[in-house]
Amino acid sequence: MEIRDDRVPDEEYSAFLDSMPQVCVEVVLETDAGVLLAKRENEPRVWFWPGSRLYKGEELDDAARRVADEELGIEVTLRERLGVHAHFWDAEDTAEGVSRHTVNVVYLASPRCEDHEISLDDQHSEYRFLAEPDPQCHEYVREYLSAHELI
Repeated sequence: MEIRDDRVPDEEYSAFLDSMPQVCVEVVLETDAGVLLAKRENEPRVWFWPGSRLYKGEELDDAARRVADEELGIEVTLRERLGVHAHFWDAEDTAEGVSRHTVNVVYLASPRCEDHEISLDDQHSEYRFLAEPDPQCHEYVREYLSAHELI
């Protein structure tokens, strides 16, 4: 199947988000320094792992590699699929004023090269490595870290 990443007009996209879940892929990048979190410039504007919607026709593993390449500028080795999580975002947390329900397929990954250099895309303003639990992290980040004993 051909991979389709066509941009849906904003009005239609908001209607879709208002009526159905969106499938996303997230990459939890683990290094010797800890687990990478990036500050999102787009909704919900919190420290989180890189992630993106799944394109029509795209395999899940390929989507995870694409996310690492596009959002972090690195190639990764996918170590395992951590699971599938549901996220619920309130309307006031989104620019469109539409609540969101995402179904997130989460991967644990490592940089393919030891001397990797992170190069963030324009969706992120900065990044940091988390080596120990941080109560200031978003609740979904805390849940993942705890459930999968990542740090």
